[in-house]
Amino acid sequence: MKEYLYDKLILTTGALTIQDVLINFAAACVLSILIFISYRVSHAGAVYSRKFNVSVVMLTLVTTLVMNVIGNNIALSLGMVGALSIVRFRTAIKDPRDTAYIFWAIAVGICCGVSDYLIAGIGTFIIFLFLMFFGIVRDNERIMAVLKVKSDSVGTVSRDITSYFRGHAVMRMQNVSKEKGQAEVIYEISDKLLKKVEKKNGPFLTLFSEKDNVISVSLVRQDEEINL
Repeated sequence: MKEYLYDKLILTTGALTIQDVLINFAAACVLSILIFISYRVSHAGAVYSRKFNVSVVMLTLVTTLVMNVIGNNIALSLGMVGALSIVRFRTAIKDPRDTAYIFWAIAVGICCGVSDYLIAGIGTFIIFLFLMFFGIVRDNERIMAVLKVKSDSVGTVSRDITSYFRGHAVMRMQNVSKEKGQAEVIYEISDKLLKKVEKKNGPFLTLFSEKDNVISVSLVRQDEEINL
């Protein structure tokens, strides 16, 4: 019994040939390129991170490498799990979709590492098509309208904004500085509302920047895209 367990835990290494390893990495490279393209398309704009995209590709290759090392060796796999369990990742995920890409890269790496190219290819193809159709979906982007005005004109500007957006703009902050004679007001609106109102009443930035009681005006998107 002891010899049987020893053979299963230690001697069953499932060593791969050099050709097998190269094929595994070649498959991982091809599929990781699809992941790279999918991420690039679905994260077009300021939210796109080249470093993260490259890291996803590297994660696929590293996972393939780990699976090549483990093979069918149960003892080695348990040791790898114990070693990797001490790793702590502190990188903040800006977009919830990034988590899906991380799991996608790991799954592809595992499949390629065990030479299961069929599942890896079919799964990657289906996920790739899904993200091509739905990956570009954005949240209802919120925009902050930031205006610096003369302190004695806050009420007038607030009424103008309310009239411009027909009462749909929500005030988020109002800060008055008596020493400088200025005030800062911030309104929250939706991207859809802004586009709809601008078609009818004209560009928001142009109209309010021309007012005598407005010192400066800017639009700040929460997706980190800024219009000045």
